[in-house]
Amino acid sequence: MNKEDKIRIVSELQDKFGKAKGIVFTGYRGLNVEEMTGLRDKLRSASIEYRVVKNTLARRAAEGTQVDAAKDVLNGPVGIAVGYDDPALLVKKVLEFSKANDKLEIKGGIIEGGMCTPEQIKAISQLPPREIQLSMLIGAMQSPVSKLAGLLNSTVAQFAYALEALKNKKSLT
Repeated sequence: MNKEDKIRIVSELQDKFGKAKGIVFTGYRGLNVEEMTGLRDKLRSASIEYRVVKNTLARRAAEGTQVDAAKDVLNGPVGIAVGYDDPALLVKKVLEFSKANDKLEIKGGIIEGGMCTPEQIKAISQLPPREIQLSMLIGAMQSPVSKLAGLLNSTVAQFAYALEALKNKKSLT
């Protein structure tokens, strides 16, 4: 690989690291070409990139980005899964493949700018998808408002019933 290719790869990685919402580092030792292709296809279907690059180039690309904290993970054969949308989806897809194929090892990751251990990555994978989390948040915010509206409505309704009863009592007499 010549110097221009290395410079191009480093700049591409820096750009990807800067845009990424989630990055998972994996050990792929023992995976054959067919299994690696299956992994890439599975991740690509979820808009996730998976690359294998030289660790020296990855360390250079990590300088000045959120991945700088994970430089110690970049040793031995390392594959990098990069997700730009939902970090929970990235983690779920990588762990899903890892469960089906024991040769893929989770080494760590960067989720929303913070370094995560393999255990933390597994915990993140158990979170519900982003859309469900947002709907749960909206439901929690909406509940007190609807209770307040119901309470105010019942107070107004009771007042109206009292006025109606008073009117009926006056009309009888």
